[in-house]
Amino acid sequence: MIDSACADAGRDAASVRLLAVSKRHPVAAIRKLQAQGQLAFGENYVDEALEKQAALADVDIEWHYIGPIQSNKTRDLAAHFQWVQSVDREKILKRLSAQRPDDLPPMNICLQVNVDAEPQKAGAAPADLPGLAELAGGLPGLRLRGLMCIPRATDSITQTRASFARTRECFEALCVAGHELDTLSMGMSGDIAPAIAEGSTMVRVGTALFGPRD
Repeated sequence: MIDSACADAGRDAASVRLLAVSKRHPVAAIRKLQAQGQLAFGENYVDEALEKQAALADVDIEWHYIGPIQSNKTRDLAAHFQWVQSVDREKILKRLSAQRPDDLPPMNICLQVNVDAEPQKAGAAPADLPGLAELAGGLPGLRLRGLMCIPRATDSITQTRASFARTRECFEALCVAGHELDTLSMGMSGDIAPAIAEGSTMVRVGTALFGPRD
């Protein structure tokens, strides 16, 4: 899946990480995949993730939070995740920074961009990214890694690829501004190929790995 998309795009498959999206999938399925060498897992719901983390405390897993963020959940996110990919506002950045335990390494942060300006969808407007990136870069306990996006749902590969291209342009603009970024989290089970063609470095895959959710 990743290998073929990278080959079509003329990219090295090693340049794209796989994030296994394990929301609503059982602990046994995560444990099985982890035993096969998959270490990065993404969750959308904090309470569900905390239960899984407790059940899987005996194995090495890098936990990513990829769902909408409620202010009353930031303390749990700060204490129990290595990555939060869905940061979209100043308040959340400040809370994650203040609540990150001192004995943990800096939390890896991606800013979620609402690249298609959908009112029902989380994410910062592209125009707000420079300010958020500047803030994130100056807060203790955080390490800004890049951007994440979820493009508009459409059957048009051309439109989906255009959304990914706009996100990549935002990423490149932040790099030009001096931010040392390395992560473009773009692409899910149904749109991996256009995401990789536009520079994704991390794809978030659930159904294609785990099968249908219960």
